[in-house]
Amino acid sequence: MRAFVVLYILLFTHISRAASSSLSTSHRKRSHSLLSRGRSSRTIETTPPSFVSSAWFTSWHSSDFTLSDISWSKYTTLNYAVATTTTSVSTIGLTAEDKQLLPQFVQACKKNGVLAILSIGGWTGSRYFSTAVSTSTNRKAFAKAVMKVVLQYQLDGIDFDWEYPGRQGIGNNRVSKNDSANFLLFLQTLRLQNGAKNLVISAAVSMSVFTGSNGHPLSDVSGFAKVLSYIAIMNYDNFGPWSPVVGPNAALDDSCAPLQYQDGSAKSGVKAWTSAGFPADQIVLGVATYGHSYRVNPSNAYNASQQIHPYVPFNSTQQPSGDKWNPTTGVFDFWGLINAGFLNADGTPANGIDYDFDTCSQTPFVYNSKTDVMVSYDDATSFAAKGNYIKTAGLLGFAMWEAGGDSNDILLDAIRSAL
Repeated sequence: MRAFVVLYILLFTHISRAASSSLSTSHRKRSHSLLSRGRSSRTIETTPPSFVSSAWFTSWHSSDFTLSDISWSKYTTLNYAVATTTTSVSTIGLTAEDKQLLPQFVQACKKNGVLAILSIGGWTGSRYFSTAVSTSTNRKAFAKAVMKVVLQYQLDGIDFDWEYPGRQGIGNNRVSKNDSANFLLFLQTLRLQNGAKNLVISAAVSMSVFTGSNGHPLSDVSGFAKVLSYIAIMNYDNFGPWSPVVGPNAALDDSCAPLQYQDGSAKSGVKAWTSAGFPADQIVLGVATYGHSYRVNPSNAYNASQQIHPYVPFNSTQQPSGDKWNPTTGVFDFWGLINAGFLNADGTPANGIDYDFDTCSQTPFVYNSKTDVMVSYDDATSFAAKGNYIKTAGLLGFAMWEAGGDSNDILLDAIRSAL
C-alpha cells in the first residue's frame, strides 16, 4: 500500500524495504471460483470477503488521477491513502485536503458498490503506532479514535499500514520490542468496539513476518488471522537504487535467482506468512504499477549475446529522473514508461528499446542505450503470472499500488483475466 505508504517513492522507503526483505453488507455479493473451495476454520468475527480486487487511491495524485478515472466495475475494494498516526492516541491524522476528498471517495465507492477502506500509516505516517498500542489505556483510546473516523466517514473498513512493528522504518518512528504483541492486543480491542464486528480490517505487511520481541520473525501469527480480515503482502521494492545491482522490483519468484540476489519474492513472502500460521485464503498479494530506473553502462547492460539481463552493476551517483510524479527518485509508473518512450501505448517495448523478460522473477526489464537507463518494472505478462499464482496458491486476491499508476487498465485487466 505501495506499499505502504505515504511516499513509497522515497529512497529511504526502499532502503528499509530492502533491509526488511523482507466488504459491509451493502457490498454487492460476488461469486468467484478462486476461493469457492472450502475455507479454513477460524474464529474471525467478520465475514471474510470471497475475493479481493483492490488498489490504493492516493490523495496526493488525485488531481491527475481523479475519482472519475477509476474503473469502478473492476474493483471490489478501494483503499484511500492515507491517514496517519499522531502524537495523540485519540486523533487520526487527516489533512484539510483529505477531509474534503475522503467523503467524495466514500460516496463514489458506495455508488459503485465498492468497499471504502481508509489506510492508516504508511512510510511517513507510522511514527506513533508503537505509542498508540503500547498500553491498555492507549489501545482503547486509539480503537475509539479509529471507530470515530469509521462512523464519521461511513467507512467499510480500515487498513493498517504500519511500517514496521518492532523495526525502524523512516528513521524517526517510535519502536518497541513488544510492538507486534501490542498490535495484536490492539486489534483484539478494536474488534470489541461497537460497530467493529463486521468491519473489514486489513493490514499491509512486508514480505517478512512481524518481528517478535527477540528481534526475529514471529513463528506463530495465527492470532492475527482471527482478528484481521486479511493481510496484503507488499511484494515490491525488492531491488532499487539502494541495491548493489539492478534487480526485479517485484519478483514473483526468486528461488532460481543467484543466491546472493534472493532478496524476497511473492512466493517467499506467502511461504513465510503461511508457515507462521496465517491462512493463504486470507492473504492478498500486493502488486506494483511502477518500477525503478538505473544508469547502466552499455558494457554492463549486454551479455555475450547482446541481450540485456538483470543483476548488473549500475552507477549509483547518476540516478535517472523518473516520471512527473517521481522526478528525483527514478521511479517510473507504468504510464510514465509509456510517456518516456520506453513502451508503446499498448505496453509493449517501443522501437529502439531493448527488452528482457526474466523467467525466474517473471518480470521485465527495458533499456535505452542512448540514455543508458535501465528500468525494472511489471508488465501485462508479469501481472498475468501473478494472477495465475494467486489462483493456484488459493490466495484471496490482489491489491495494486497504485490505481493511478496503470495505463488504460493494461495491468489491471491482465491480472483480473488471469484470475
